[in-house]
Amino acid sequence: MGMRKKIRYCLCKWANGLSRWLNPLVLVFLLIIFILPLKSGSWGFFGHRHINYHAVFLLPPAMISFYKINIRYLADHAVDPDKRRYAIAEEAPRHYIDMDHYLQDPKDSLPKKWDDAVLLFSADTLNAHGIAPWWIMVMQARLKKAFRECNADAILKISADLGHYIADVHVPLHASSNHNGQKTDQLGIHGFWESRLPELYAEKQYDFIIGPAAYLNSPLHFIWDRVYESAAAADTVLKVEKKISKAYPMDFRFAYESRNGVVLRQYAAQYAGIYHRKLNGMVERRMRDAIHGVASFWFTAWVDAGQPDLSQLRSSLN
Repeated sequence: MGMRKKIRYCLCKWANGLSRWLNPLVLVFLLIIFILPLKSGSWGFFGHRHINYHAVFLLPPAMISFYKINIRYLADHAVDPDKRRYAIAEEAPRHYIDMDHYLQDPKDSLPKKWDDAVLLFSADTLNAHGIAPWWIMVMQARLKKAFRECNADAILKISADLGHYIADVHVPLHASSNHNGQKTDQLGIHGFWESRLPELYAEKQYDFIIGPAAYLNSPLHFIWDRVYESAAAADTVLKVEKKISKAYPMDFRFAYESRNGVVLRQYAAQYAGIYHRKLNGMVERRMRDAIHGVASFWFTAWVDAGQPDLSQLRSSLN
């Protein structure tokens, strides 16, 4: 009996035994944890950590010393916003925006400023379908304030968080209401694209030598351009995987792997390789764009704050 069949057999036997004394709903929940592909709310720890880490090296000399000293904090805390999603109800909408909810026609567009959008749709509607680009502008203003006050701890905390939100809007499925393939029978595709593929290929194949951070004359327009790019790419993310999934059986597409002592059903490496090639470099491009975008937002906030001297700043966070 092959390894996959053995695992399935053990899971089924385990479930059969549990069914005698567990509430059926609890049993279903436990089975979902083990059987569904690993899902993620964003780039995942690996992706977010790499994006914030590599963004530091795009900063100018006047900034890079302070950021490099604190690079471990910026990388390790890149996932803090995802952790807050489970504790703060208001957090989740800050990570995405359902562009397909609003754009019924190619000529449609959304108000770029929050107040204008509220007048058109209401704050409740906007929060129901995600507020990522507007929230990024709030965080940018906070970072600018932290630079003006030369508040080292605030600079690092906000930079780490801002990096997370900017990275999120570079993920195509963060701009789609079909964020995890739930509408197209592709549950798990979110984590497949933004976590599984980077984990398999980023360190081995991706080129993270990127040009220096750029000053953004309009961070507002910049981030909305990235949102529209992600929305345009979401259909490709879904359609490509849907097409190739029809050519391969279930046991080829999925494999069982042990992570931290827990057996998880995961997209198989060989199948992931096929999907990755069919995407024609999309994941790497979006990851590189995210890195440059994060560094450019940090740089722009510093310039707009008057380019304060960071050389004497010391943080209590490390």
